[in-house]
Amino acid sequence: MTTSERTTGHRAGRREERAGLLALAGTAELVALADGCLADSAQLTVLVPPEVGCVATEVLEPVGHERFLLGDVLACRAEVDLAGTRGWAMRLGDDRVAVLAAAVCDAEAEADRPMAGEVAALCRRVAARQAAAEAAEWAVLAPTVVAFEELA
Repeated sequence: MTTSERTTGHRAGRREERAGLLALAGTAELVALADGCLADSAQLTVLVPPEVGCVATEVLEPVGHERFLLGDVLACRAEVDLAGTRGWAMRLGDDRVAVLAAAVCDAEAEADRPMAGEVAALCRRVAARQAAAEAAEWAVLAPTVVAFEELA
């Protein structure tokens, strides 16, 4: 287990988790980081330009444990090639700039290029923000929890 895994509970180096964390990062921080990734004039090819579409959202019903289609959500995706390594990103919403920047960051990390550590650091910051937001939400909800006891 890496230090980031112990600190954030996430494996920021794993691609799936990195993609999920980059999808939650702010546009400004993604663009700034992507600009840094491209500062060394590495060859960038946009393979799939940012495109907006709908993605079906499935939910697991908690009692019967059956999946059902909740509905469609708006999402944006992009794919790039950065210095011979493919990068991919998808985000909810229609922020084409952020999804393109996230794809660049994904390629940078996947290729272990010079800014890969910065991409991992951004993922750790996003994970920490998410953990704090979840803790704050739970703090609000916790007083409303009803504990049932069985009578023997």
